[in-house]
Amino acid sequence: MRTHPLSKALFVWLALYVPWAAAAEAPTLNMANTAWMLTATVLVLFMTIPGLALFYAGLVRTKNVLSVLMHCFAITCMVSIAWVVVAYSLAFGDGGAFNQWLGGLGKSFLSGIGVNTLKGSIPETVFAMFQLTFAIITPALVVGGYAERVKFSGMLLFSLLWLLFVYVPIAHWVWGEGWLKKMGLMDFAGGTVVHLNAGIASLVAALALGRRQGFPGTPMPPHNLTMTVAGASMLWVGWFGFNAGSALAADGTAGMTMLVTHIGAATASLAWMFCEWIRFGKPSVLGIVTGMVAGLGTITPASGYVGPVGALVIGATAGVACFFATNYMKRTLHVDDSLDVFPVHGVGGTIGTTLTGVFAASYFGGVGYAQGVTMGGQVMVQLTGVLAAAVWSGVVTFVLLKTADALVGLRVTAEEETQGLDTVLHNETGYNL
Repeated sequence: MRTHPLSKALFVWLALYVPWAAAAEAPTLNMANTAWMLTATVLVLFMTIPGLALFYAGLVRTKNVLSVLMHCFAITCMVSIAWVVVAYSLAFGDGGAFNQWLGGLGKSFLSGIGVNTLKGSIPETVFAMFQLTFAIITPALVVGGYAERVKFSGMLLFSLLWLLFVYVPIAHWVWGEGWLKKMGLMDFAGGTVVHLNAGIASLVAALALGRRQGFPGTPMPPHNLTMTVAGASMLWVGWFGFNAGSALAADGTAGMTMLVTHIGAATASLAWMFCEWIRFGKPSVLGIVTGMVAGLGTITPASGYVGPVGALVIGATAGVACFFATNYMKRTLHVDDSLDVFPVHGVGGTIGTTLTGVFAASYFGGVGYAQGVTMGGQVMVQLTGVLAAAVWSGVVTFVLLKTADALVGLRVTAEEETQGLDTVLHNETGYNL
């Protein structure tokens, strides 16, 4: 049987095209995406030191300013080492049969990650470093729950254990190949992994360690609001890397994420300010910057999924809800969450993660849902993620606090607390006037 010339030509064309097409599907380095992710990584690290460090340091009393700065700096260093040794592998590695719960040890010490190793269109070194900055800021946020009364050694041990047993599993569930990701949880940049997680841990820590000496009867105003505003401003700028960087590309999603992040922050700031103005007669600088942080934390899970309308509603809700939550915690329940981590980040993360399921709808300007998923179904998935993160964080945090307390002790003595942690624990003072 004679083969038609056109058949021969088609065969030759396919033989040449198919290998080329297969090669085109392999991951390739995108320099624009890489440049943006390098920038975003720097911005997120900038959020912790100096941003969060200055924000928190200004909120405590003069005698404890250095202790808070020391906490943020030491956590940055310690988490960085732990991330390289094992935490990155557990969060983003392949856990085999247990992969829905935790990654494996195959990438310990960043094994197999070289100059040319890619994660999508960017170097895996950049991806690992970007995710490291998230792992740094989350336990640093928890510092605000027990500030001014914890031993430095106890803080270090607890923070390390918390990274490995609380942050890493939840990060794998949501951003690795864990069960919440497969369920379809929409958490773009950390509503559950970072904010709700840190908020719950801070609440548990505040309750477990007990109130500071004199709380709530003795006024404990921030010692340096100028420092706090400077730190808050750095957080606002750095948050663009936090949220828009989570797109992992320099594209339209990153652009919209940056826009709605800014809208959420600005709206929440004004909402908090007006609530305070109406309730107490005057707007405060502390209020407007705290509202900004609440707005940023609340828009974080939704930032890659919603449009400007969603950002306005989420930001306004954050400003009002977090304002009343903060006042209720302090004035009614008398819970000494020193720097209001739970009512700002915990409540904000819960609201933001839940409302993502609503405002991701295309008719609100969002990206829409997966095929066959309704708004009600997505909201249920979001609530499942909130509940899972809250329960895991709360229970395991309590166990780790008790473990650290038994091993090295957590709380300083009453006399040491009165004298101040700067002098007692570090033999230094923040101001020599």
